[in-house]
Amino acid sequence: MRIAVSACLLGETCKYNGGDNLSEELVDVLRAGCHEVIPVCPEVAGGLPCPRPPAEIVDGEVRTATGESVDAAFRLGARMSLEAIDVAGGCDVAVLQPRSPSCGAGQVYDGTFSGRLVAGSGVFAALLEERGVTILSPEEARRRL
Repeated sequence: MRIAVSACLLGETCKYNGGDNLSEELVDVLRAGCHEVIPVCPEVAGGLPCPRPPAEIVDGEVRTATGESVDAAFRLGARMSLEAIDVAGGCDVAVLQPRSPSCGAGQVYDGTFSGRLVAGSGVFAALLEERGVTILSPEEARRRL
């Protein structure tokens, strides 16, 4: 199975704060299943540095806590990541970092930088959803793959 995976979940230091979201259990499941993994980080693909200011979706636009719009970079990175998946032959499923303004599926932070969640999807996740790609959280992937 070909699986697109948020690179931060694989241990790549591309998270906004310069860290990662390594999920060793997910990496083990992916290895054990002999899956073809396509790592993606739409934010870095869009040209954003690491580290970078945290961002959330505010009224449909991705902005930092100071109000700076980073929407263009997020959308460019989402398109570039989708193209990378296409070049790799597409994907059967995606395992994405929850709550992210790029990769969150089903819930994202509410745009107030207070930690509250609302229904919605990140910019990249929304593109995958439009294509009908099933998006799993790392926990769901560990159970289902």
